[in-house]
Amino acid sequence: MARIERVVTSGQFTLDGGTWDVDNNVWLVGDDREVLVIDAAHDADAVLAAVGDRRVAGIVCTHAHNDHINAAAEVADRTRARILLHPADEVLWSMVYSDRSPDGPLADGDEIVVAGTALRVMHTPGHAPGAVCLYAPEPRTVFTG
Repeated sequence: MARIERVVTSGQFTLDGGTWDVDNNVWLVGDDREVLVIDAAHDADAVLAAVGDRRVAGIVCTHAHNDHINAAAEVADRTRARILLHPADEVLWSMVYSDRSPDGPLADGDEIVVAGTALRVMHTPGHAPGAVCLYAPEPRTVFTG
């Protein structure tokens, strides 16, 4: 079973004319060989320091508010990992990355397997149109944004 690691990064969240200082959780799910990065926020160096020499199996964006994706492109470029985002959040994505698209879509019911652990994508619009949660039956965990 994969282990879960948390990295806390700090930066700013900007939306609808307001800006707030925030801390964000970046989740790493994996083992000593590979990890899935969930919500690469603010500080690519901090995320990559936690990843270490492991292969990044993918970068999942639970939604595309700037404070959840603003390190995703740099982490992807430095690891060659694919960025995954629900298509309903592409408008929010383009506010941060006008010249780059996510590498693949997330859809309700998709399954991502990392280090022998399956995470099921659940489309949970509300906080953002394309918001998703990832449910891992083992270890009975839900990752939300």
